[in-house]
Formats: sequence, structure tokens, C-alpha cells
Amino acid sequence: LVCAKVMDFGNVDNNEFIAVRELWIKGPVHKRRADVVCFVNGLPLIFIELKNHDQDIQNAYIDNYRDYLDTIPHLFHYNAMIMLSNGMESRVGTVGEKWEFFHEWKRLTELDHVNIELPTMLRGICKKENLLDLLEHFILFDHSGGSTVKILACNHQYLGVNQAVEMYCHREEMKGKLGVFWHTQGSGKSYSMVFLAQKIRRKFEGSPTIVVLTDRDELDKQVSDTFGICGLLGGLKAKQFIAHSGDDLRQKLTGNRSFIFSLIQKFNKADAAPIYPDHDIIVMSDEAHRTQNGVFADNLMHM
Repeated sequence: LVCAKVMDFGNVDNNEFIAVRELWIKGPVHKRRADVVCFVNGLPLIFIELKNHDQDIQNAYIDNYRDYLDTIPHLFHYNAMIMLSNGMESRVGTVGEKWEFFHEWKRLTELDHVNIELPTMLRGICKKENLLDLLEHFILFDHSGGSTVKILACNHQYLGVNQAVEMYCHREEMKGKLGVFWHTQGSGKSYSMVFLAQKIRRKFEGSPTIVVLTDRDELDKQVSDTFGICGLLGGLKAKQFIAHSGDDLRQKLTGNRSFIFSLIQKFNKADAAPIYPDHDIIVMSDEAHRTQNGVFADNLMHM
């Protein structure tokens, strides 16, 4: 068995980045000319369709991208992301996604003002370091519903997860507190947790245990299922990682589990002896605004 290292994620300069304008591509029947195709080490990873500033950006999706998907489908076999823009507005998504799931790239840092013009997206995504980071850590394959969907992190997920990773780098100085990652409803909390867990476990030594806390059974199942269908549980059933009681939770915490999913109510023993693990345990608390105070949170901190 011979393995080829297609990309060097550790050293940006060991990769070749090329952007080609007006590239003619021959399909089985027709030829098409793509506005911009970006290659990394010979792989066409980014497709960019550009419209005039007075045209609706959705036309790039309907009139051009979908036509190219039919007439020159082989261009998208290795595609990582699709960018569509009229200069004033820009959106990015993945092959197969519906238009409504293409999203804007609004900021380069959390403190920036919102700017959805093309330069913001190009600087945020196509900067070499950012692009390799996105390719390695911020693309998921969701296998739910009988089909596979490629998920690219939204702008807020990319910025927020990387801030959390930076705080993890300084966890001793921060006394173990990584911070709060705010989400609005429907903004992808579960995916953000998956992105964060994936990057930490890939980039840091020591195989930390990731504990995901919720306060309702349906949330516990939703989050654990998301980790499972995105491939982070190694093909095992999500229920094997769920703490079913306070005693079960404690037993799992004393081991070296990769992931544990639990209701915060399972921290139900105030007089239990503290656990002293020989590796990091990272706690992600969903709906923390409802459960970050009170007896169960106190028990969590004590344990």
C-alpha cells in the first residue's frame, strides 16, 4: 500500500496555489468557460462564478453553476466550495447544496463590521492559511436522512471555533475557562461543537475527553446523533457514549473516553469525591444560560 500526501497542512509553503481565469472545460457534450477556478496542488478546490454588480447574485446559482454541474460535472469531483458573487454581494456553499444554504462571509475578525462584498470573502477564505484550515477542520459530511451532505462552516462558526481553540492553547493561563460561544436559534450549535471537537482532537496531543452537556433528553440525542452522523464516533452507535445515570457518568469520566454526552442533571451527587484525570476533559455546555448556575453546575465544578 502506497500513500501519497496530497497536501501539507503543517507547512503552507509546501503547497502550490493557482487561480485560473476563464478556464475552458470540455464536458461529454458541451464546453463551458468558468470564470475562476482555484487549484491547490493540482486539485480544483474552489469554483467562483462572477456576475455584473447590477445582476441578482442568485442568477449565478441558477443560470451558471447549475448548468456547469450538468454539463461539466467532472469539474466538481474534488470541489471543496462554490463561491458566487456580483461584487457587492457574495455567498459560499458546497456542491449539492440548495441556494438557501449558501451563506455570506461577513467578517475577517469578530470585531469587524459586516461586509458582504467579494473582497471580504476572498480574504477570509482564500488566504492560504485560512483555506488549508477550512479544508482540514471545517468541512463535514452529514450522513443523516439517507443521503450525504457536505457541510462547510459558516463565517461565525469558523471565527468562533478558532477563538475557542486559541483559548484552549492558553487553558492554563485561563484557569480552564475557554469562554462563551453565543449562537442564535438555528445557527448550527451542534455543528460548531463538532468542528471544535474535531480540530482539538486533530491538532493537540493527549486525546482529551470531550464532554457535551445539555439539559433535555431531546437535545442530548440531537447533539450525540450529530457527532455520530458526521463520523466523529468512529462508526459506533451514539448511545454508547451517552451517560445514562449519575453513576454511569462518573464511571465514564474516570476512564479515557473520547466523547461523553450527558444531561447536566446527571451531576447529582454533591458529596462525590473529585476526579483527577491524567488527561484533559473539555466540557461543552449547550443551553448554558439555563443551567450554568445552581446545584448541578456546582456539582460539575466540584467533580
